[in-house]
Amino acid sequence: MNTPKTIGITGGIGSGKSYVSNLLRSKFGIPVYDCDTEAKRLTATNAEIRQKLIALIGPEVFEGGILNKQLLADYLFADVENASLVNAIIHPVVLKDFAEWSKVKSQEPIVGLESAILYESGFNDSIDYVLFVDASEDVRLHRAMLRDTASEEQIKARMKMQQPELHRLQADFIIDNNTSDDTRLLEQLKQIIHKLKCSKQS
Repeated sequence: MNTPKTIGITGGIGSGKSYVSNLLRSKFGIPVYDCDTEAKRLTATNAEIRQKLIALIGPEVFEGGILNKQLLADYLFADVENASLVNAIIHPVVLKDFAEWSKVKSQEPIVGLESAILYESGFNDSIDYVLFVDASEDVRLHRAMLRDTASEEQIKARMKMQQPELHRLQADFIIDNNTSDDTRLLEQLKQIIHKLKCSKQS
């Protein structure tokens, strides 16, 4: 069976990683697994996650068989340890789902995995390359405030929880997305994809 090259797409808040993922899909035909979207789906529907969250938080987290998102969020953000416990339940299931998804895409030369917490979740250990979408703090702050209609203080608080500079150093490829210039982005992606395809043949 053919095994696609896997590339993780990550970056700090407001860097434009979802935009880059969409370009990979629409312009290069590369399937990209969105960890955030799939984690939400699996948290609401997966029996293993449901059982473990009920054991951790209580039956009210799935009252009436439906995920109580607010209760889960309240538990998550109440304490760092709480977040670690919940992530330890959800992340392995997401990673397993990505592996199954990748098998379905086995004829593709390259597949992507988009995750804001690629390193924190340990997903980076299960992929071949990391693509880091880079932009200055000021640019990211402005974008995130517009996108999330949040205050500067709220976005800066979320930024403090991330370590983009460290992750930037760990990446195999870096995309400069300071200007949101599609032509420049596409050229950078074209070069990266060429390198990936060449590495597959070697």
